[in-house]
Amino acid sequence: MRSIWNGAISFGLVSIPIKLVNATESHAISFRQIHTEDNGRIRYRKVCELEDREVSQGEIGKAYEDADGSIIPITDEDLSHLPIPTARTIEIVAFVPAERIDPLQMGAAYYLAAGGAPAAKPYTLLREALKRSNKVAIAKYALRGRERLGMLRVVGDAIAMHGLLWPDEVRSPEGVAPDTDVTIRDKELDLADALMDTLGEVDLEDLHDEYREALEEVIAAKASGEAPPETPEPAVGGKVLDLMAALENSVRAARESRGTPPPGEEAEVRPLRRGRTEPKETEGKKSTSTRKTAATKKTAPARKSTARTGEGTKSTATTRNAEPSKSTAAKKTTAKATTKTTKTTTKKTASRKRTA
Repeated sequence: MRSIWNGAISFGLVSIPIKLVNATESHAISFRQIHTEDNGRIRYRKVCELEDREVSQGEIGKAYEDADGSIIPITDEDLSHLPIPTARTIEIVAFVPAERIDPLQMGAAYYLAAGGAPAAKPYTLLREALKRSNKVAIAKYALRGRERLGMLRVVGDAIAMHGLLWPDEVRSPEGVAPDTDVTIRDKELDLADALMDTLGEVDLEDLHDEYREALEEVIAAKASGEAPPETPEPAVGGKVLDLMAALENSVRAARESRGTPPPGEEAEVRPLRRGRTEPKETEGKKSTSTRKTAATKKTAPARKSTARTGEGTKSTATTRNAEPSKSTAAKKTTAKATTKTTKTTTKKTASRKRTA
């Protein structure tokens, strides 16, 4: 990798020659500006305002424009004699725990490569000291015309440096948070926790730039004279105005996408089907017959009880029919007795008349 800065790390009285190498690279697709009528390139030319002519890169230098508009030239030699110790040195000023560094301060990342064989031992010493202390080094250095703040840490077997913003360069978050009173219920927090647990963790190596891939497809299609791929229509969903409903739907969707069963339910594990499936069919028939037998057994007592009920009805009907017969016989007996008494009385009256 090509170095962009050469200098040394100042570690107390120890000096470690190093080379600064970019630790990151951009994979973004860049575009050129063109004239839409004929696809001609649009270029920016560096022109001297006084001479009204284009100048080369070798003729261009640096200068500071004062408040009154006057120009003060600054040469590379002037910058090399800056009255600061960090002109060509990364000066370590402190060692602090990594959690003390606000991520808002972190900027560009660099690798510090040992500058030759003499730098190997002090370089390794600093690396192992950082490992054992579980701390990071805070350093000051000068790069691209200004003094900067940096953080040194161990990455694998190398020492990396992250450019840091000065504390006064980080803006305060005043006016960013909502200024209205909001009440969050425990159930809403529980659903938010459930959503976080369902989404779980991710391996950053699995993430990739889908926008760049789609852009490459469009460029390839245009280059081959084909129509660019169409944008898939987004799923149309109803507006969820209720936060609880939105959380519940989010948890449900996350679980379905990951095949996670709802809480309290265990995922069903089915063995792979191999060969013939007759045993499974036999088991199914067996369970069906068992169900039928159970249903028959349940039906039999019902019929039996119905029969018993019929017997009770029959006996009741017989009793009811027998009661009228009994009363009719009693009436007939009473009638016969009355007739017999009437005949006896008539005979006695007739006997009395004859005697008289």
